[in-house]
Amino acid sequence: MDRPTSTKPDVRYYALAVAGVLFASICFGFVPYFSRGLTDQGLAPYAVAFYRYILAAILLLPALLKHRSKGREIVWGMVAGAVMGLGWVGYVTALETVPASTVGVLYMTYPVFTILISWGLFSDPPTRRSLIAAGLIVVAAIIAGSPASVPPEEIPTLLISLAAPFGFGFGICVLVHRLSRIAPLARIASVSLGSVIGLAPLILSSQIDAILPKDGNDWFLIIGIGLVTALVPQLIYTLCSPVIGATRTAVIGSIELPTMFAVGVLAFGEVISGAQAIACALILGAIALIQNRSARPVMSGIGK
Repeated sequence: MDRPTSTKPDVRYYALAVAGVLFASICFGFVPYFSRGLTDQGLAPYAVAFYRYILAAILLLPALLKHRSKGREIVWGMVAGAVMGLGWVGYVTALETVPASTVGVLYMTYPVFTILISWGLFSDPPTRRSLIAAGLIVVAAIIAGSPASVPPEEIPTLLISLAAPFGFGFGICVLVHRLSRIAPLARIASVSLGSVIGLAPLILSSQIDAILPKDGNDWFLIIGIGLVTALVPQLIYTLCSPVIGATRTAVIGSIELPTMFAVGVLAFGEVISGAQAIACALILGAIALIQNRSARPVMSGIGK
């Protein structure tokens, strides 16, 4: 776990790795449950984002210190983490009022942002296959966020939620083009620490009631969002995804979106519309279609 990711999969652990990626992706899909639970108790969205990253930042700090000689890469990782953390605030904000299934579809547009940022900022042109997949994702986002599916007054909130897939797409590009020389655990640590630092000014300038939990149930949700949706699945992703490869990891990992749909239905009593189901199918199809090497480092670097 403390060495740079190997590109040669180990078939001896293939079945276990598949199960690990599946489990980790399901964990990522539980974010809406913990997030909405905390915002319903009065915590600010940026406080929820802060609590998601703080545990990994603290526990993995030794891994970051061990690779402190890689100063430039660590700074890039922290910048990516700050962008991702601040972007994730938009995701949490949207979950307060918009169905988890709709927000989930929009979050899964991150491959589109990854392609555009990689092309524009790092001069990495997309393949024809990835452009077709991006087109499917855009269609899915339009269907899920159209006035026919979402009340017009919620459209601005949906637009704000796109900050999360933008941030994640930027993080993927940084991992691909700037962080390949440091070990996966150091990548997780640098990104998590950057998220915490990026969110810290909002935390320090807030009222106590907006950032501190009020009872034991809130602490359960805070521990859950830090462990169940961040640290544990990130570590499992780090171990398992190199074994099965980027394409299979992406396809298996797409279970995250149906998990979000299930959380919305079972935990919040949401009803999945036909448009949302079509959008989900388009997203899953696009993920299955994407097969390019730029996906690999994020699978073995930070999870989601």
